[in-house]
Amino acid sequence: MSQPALRTWLASARCTSKSATASASSSRIFTRYQSTEELLKTPEDWARFKQKRQETKDIIEIFSQYGSTVNPDNTFRLRHGIHKPIAHATTSALLAAGAHFGHASTRMNPNFVPYAYGTRAGITIIDLDHTVPMLRRAANLTRQVARDGGIILFIGTRPDLRPVVYKASERLGKQGFHVGDRWLPGTLSNRRQFFGESEVDSHRTTPDLAIILNPLQNTIAIQECAQAHVPTIGIIDSNVDPRLVMYPIPANDENPRTAELVAGILSIAGGEGVTLREKARIEGLKKKEKWTRQKRSKALYENNA
Repeated sequence: MSQPALRTWLASARCTSKSATASASSSRIFTRYQSTEELLKTPEDWARFKQKRQETKDIIEIFSQYGSTVNPDNTFRLRHGIHKPIAHATTSALLAAGAHFGHASTRMNPNFVPYAYGTRAGITIIDLDHTVPMLRRAANLTRQVARDGGIILFIGTRPDLRPVVYKASERLGKQGFHVGDRWLPGTLSNRRQFFGESEVDSHRTTPDLAIILNPLQNTIAIQECAQAHVPTIGIIDSNVDPRLVMYPIPANDENPRTAELVAGILSIAGGEGVTLREKARIEGLKKKEKWTRQKRSKALYENNA
């Protein structure tokens, strides 16, 4: 091979290497298309191709009913239990939140035995068939207290429970309050020195219901509520005496997802009570206005007569 011919070949090779990467994808597409054209040379090939495509379409139609459409409303997101809790208690939701996990079987409180399903690997399993009706009972109580205009206090003094109690009390508006830090002794039993004489006389400083997410760390708050005749709702784990609160909810008290679920259900029930109270107030105002209008019309008619 002569030198000029060699240089020409090198130049053409250099130009080809520059465009090799850019044309890689188009070459694969062309090869696939070319291979498809080779398969469809005869009518029998075309018939097999149509049959295979129809089979694929039939499979998609059969299994599409078992799939799901993913959108922002049904996709799980972190902290959904705080911002978008469920409204009703279900066994599946409690199971998904890990509410059935108790403490070690050696630490189980003797009074908790009726709420225990059994033990596995040394861990007490809580019977959710007891948890669901007791949670619904607590939700009905919260709804009724809020409907009667009562003040509901959420207590959760662990760092992971602070946003839970804050969001739960926010759903109740002016009737909801929360304690996310340490419960100060004397908040209820010595409230005149705690809040001040004028504050106690002019405002309501005693709640009508207390919901406690970690009762074992807030025994002082529970004692003060008992002295003030305030009913209490609490998440009771297997190492806690269910008699500690008035309305126990057997569940895992160390799992924040369980606390989010319970607080969400109770706060939504309380919000429904607030809505019912506001609706009843508006209906009462309408009836009163209607009665006043009728009375004025009657008086005007009698004066004209």
